[in-house]
Amino acid sequence: MAGDDILVPVDDSVTLRKTVAYVAERAADADGRPTLHFVYPVSERIDTSEEGAEATGAVELLDRIEVWVEEDLGDGADSVGVETAVVGQTEYLFNPGDYADVLVEYARRHGVETVVLDPEYNPLGMAPLLPPLEGELESAGLTVELAPVERATRRSPLTRTAGLGQFVVLFCSTYAFYLLVSGTLSAFDLATGAISAGVVSAVLWRITTRGEVELSKLGGRLARFALYVPFLLWEIVKANIDIAYVVLHPRLPIDPKTVEFDAAVWSALPATTLANSITLTPGTLTVDVTQRHFTVHSLTVGSREDLLDGALERAVRFVFYGRRAARIASPAERGARTDDETEGENA
Repeated sequence: MAGDDILVPVDDSVTLRKTVAYVAERAADADGRPTLHFVYPVSERIDTSEEGAEATGAVELLDRIEVWVEEDLGDGADSVGVETAVVGQTEYLFNPGDYADVLVEYARRHGVETVVLDPEYNPLGMAPLLPPLEGELESAGLTVELAPVERATRRSPLTRTAGLGQFVVLFCSTYAFYLLVSGTLSAFDLATGAISAGVVSAVLWRITTRGEVELSKLGGRLARFALYVPFLLWEIVKANIDIAYVVLHPRLPIDPKTVEFDAAVWSALPATTLANSITLTPGTLTVDVTQRHFTVHSLTVGSREDLLDGALERAVRFVFYGRRAARIASPAERGARTDDETEGENA
């Protein structure tokens, strides 16, 4: 019966296995032969590699889910249909509304009325997705529920599993900083710097770096960062000239406003790089960053237009995610808002 079909958006999480078991048991108790639809939204925003690593991982996860359902149903596997799909590959999935649009389109196309969400489902990685996603799906007329599964207790240990990449990155950065501060390349400084960097790296390599460091990609990022530095310096020079013109102009043509937008960067280091780059550029000041939500004060119309044009954001994405990520829409195209527009919505 189509009314008993269930749509389950999936992403790898600590409660995914339990969520799959829950929906399998629920389908087995239903009348007729319901179908479980497991879909993995994959955005071009994430899949920036030439090989399509994110899409490949999605297919592998969906294959595992099919095996899990078969294990959970046992002899009753034939009484439940299972459909899997990778969706959203041609879309730009940036916020809960984008994910909801893809899921609603799939549900309507397959006649599914019920969505079960994994309580730890969060493909955006940083900002909480579930509450707004539930609201978007319910407003589209779907029945939405969270899988009633037990969540693992979250702990944040001081030390983490770390590989050679973390050690190498910490050693090189510490060594370079030591030599920069010393100001010479004498044999003594080279030797003591290497010893100091080695000690620091041995003690802190499991603490300082989050996530796996891929040495194969690090060289490319450093090369792209070397291109980014002169670009940023040029943007600073241009902004200085614009602000100097404003300050020296008899009418002082300023138009201070605050701009809010969700930056298309997806981890702490790129977000920090973008926030600092904005602040270093005269005429704009990063006031607040919450996850990926940026609040920026702009002094003039020109500085605001340059910010929303997204040149700095594209450059930062180029550094951390490669050339394909630089083609993502600008903040203006994604609907960035000034404080006047925000107040108008709230009025």
